[in-house]
Amino acid sequence: MSHCCHTNHSFHCISVVPIFSHLTAEEMAEIAAITVERPTERGTYIYRADEYKQEMYVLHTGTVKIFRLTGDGKEQVLRTVGPGEFFGELALFGGRQHSDYAVAMEAVTMCVIQMQPLRELMKRIPSIAFKVMEELSTRLEETERRLEENTLLSAEERLARYLLEKTEDLSSFSLPLSKGDLASLLGMSQETLSRHLSAWQQRSIIALEGQRTIHVTDRKTLVRIADRF
Repeated sequence: MSHCCHTNHSFHCISVVPIFSHLTAEEMAEIAAITVERPTERGTYIYRADEYKQEMYVLHTGTVKIFRLTGDGKEQVLRTVGPGEFFGELALFGGRQHSDYAVAMEAVTMCVIQMQPLRELMKRIPSIAFKVMEELSTRLEETERRLEENTLLSAEERLARYLLEKTEDLSSFSLPLSKGDLASLLGMSQETLSRHLSAWQQRSIIALEGQRTIHVTDRKTLVRIADRF
């Protein structure tokens, strides 16, 4: 491990995170001073449910999957974490045990922030705490929206909305997770997901490239499918 503040690369890891980007250079340096850079290999569990860890994670490169296990041992994907996002923040609130799992979907680089020093900084710089609360509020809204969609929308409508969100500024994108994990995230079976993707490709609504890349070729039709509700 190397201290984040010792490299420009790691300092950037902290500066691009919304909850820290408003800080002055001096305040950013204080955050970097309590942070270590941690490269992690694909498939490594960063934490597991019921573990107690006094650290928060800022992802610099790669993708991390956050999930829970159902009663029958199946994975329920909650979200994926990309560069610039943070996770593991439960330790900020009374040192609670983790209720989910975090696993690296590919080789990743994280900046790991120690909790007790961070709490002390938050007392001196309250804006950090408010930024964390804003981010968590946004996540809660997204979770509630996802639950509502899973209850009220068909699998086809949910998938259409997901693809439209991911290609809002682009005509194509690469799935950040496997089709099985995407199906879990959207509350459907992998067979249902594959059936809709294949049907849309036959109708020239999308074009599939390899296992992960999806090109949206008929956005208007996809919008009509998504807006049936």
